[in-house]
Amino acid sequence: MAESIVQVDGIDHVVLHVKDIERSKQFYMDVLGFTWRHELERPGFHMSFLRCGSQGLDLCEVRDAEIHGGAEMNHMALRLVAGEREEVVAKLAAVGVKVFGRDNDPSTMYLDDPDGHRIQLLSVAEQQHFAATAAGASQSN
Repeated sequence: MAESIVQVDGIDHVVLHVKDIERSKQFYMDVLGFTWRHELERPGFHMSFLRCGSQGLDLCEVRDAEIHGGAEMNHMALRLVAGEREEVVAKLAAVGVKVFGRDNDPSTMYLDDPDGHRIQLLSVAEQQHFAATAAGASQSN
């Protein structure tokens, strides 16, 4: 395989357009455990910068624009630190967050943020399965 033009070693941040920045901050921080980094506010412009591990999630409030949650991005997958599916689903249901699967795999965990952006939650077991599958595929090449 040829060497790529440039080398990257990770995703620094993702920007999501949201209608209500406070509602979205609460969701990502209180429900999913993101941490707050800082805010940037100017006339007609408001962003909140969050952190998840070493990656950033930047929320950009766009009150007058149409939000296309689920249309611009298929989904964002997040790795859970702990918890099996049933436990995670119960905790989220207790705060009014509905978890759903895919048609071909109902055991997966998906949820929508307040603006309809789809989020997948990967359990530790799923993370280990994907890592083992990837390791096996690289050994067979």
